[in-house]
Amino acid sequence: MEPQHLRDLYDLQLRQEARPDGPGCRVERDGAVVRQTGPAHAWNGVLWSGVDTEDADRAIAGQIRHYGAAGLSFEWKLYGHDTPADLGDRLRAAGFTPEEPETLMAAEAATALPGEVPLPEGVELRAVTDEAGVRQVVEVHERAFGTDSSDIGRQLLDRLAADPDTVTAVVALAAGEPVSAARLELYPGTDFAGLWGGGTVEGWRGRGLYRALVAHRARIAAARGFRYVQVDAADTSRPILHRLGFLTLTTTTPYVYEV
Repeated sequence: MEPQHLRDLYDLQLRQEARPDGPGCRVERDGAVVRQTGPAHAWNGVLWSGVDTEDADRAIAGQIRHYGAAGLSFEWKLYGHDTPADLGDRLRAAGFTPEEPETLMAAEAATALPGEVPLPEGVELRAVTDEAGVRQVVEVHERAFGTDSSDIGRQLLDRLAADPDTVTAVVALAAGEPVSAARLELYPGTDFAGLWGGGTVEGWRGRGLYRALVAHRARIAAARGFRYVQVDAADTSRPILHRLGFLTLTTTTPYVYEV
């Protein structure tokens, strides 16, 4: 499993040939750009671009017009190997704000991860299947990350209602209290499943919950026939994932344009 091969496969399957990730969303190609457009609470943004130095600024302006006409803020998801080399500078000059970079990592779902990871005593994992479970996921995210996670909750509810075979969410409960949560997004027709939203509330960190949720979701992905699991890893998660056998493919930085 070579990082370059995995990165190329990821670019092809999940960026250039991306599928909509929720009801009401559409993926379309606009010249050298592949983008998703959906409701305001969905993820809206540029998934892939093959722009060069000559047409980069024109392509950026075209996306601003597209999402602006719909009244939508959006994200240009810029990867470390994207071209031209100054694309990030061009996005900033056009009014985008970069958020914290993350590391794109991937591993073989069936072989690179431990089969079982023990949970702390008194903690149980519960599958999220309804609105009450989604509220627990949102609660964990807001406590763990200190951000408004209501849009994530709405996206998860949409997926569970419209296409439950493409998403699995899990919450860790300690004496009935949600203390960690994460979701697995399955991309039919590709080799990849995505690990998203892994978060643990303060006071429960450092006890193996993040590692347990990674292993739990990887087992599900492998059982569903997906070869690889991928994750956009924050700095705090990267060392854990590296120890679990994940390879570093590139970096990814969200550039956000607010309307």
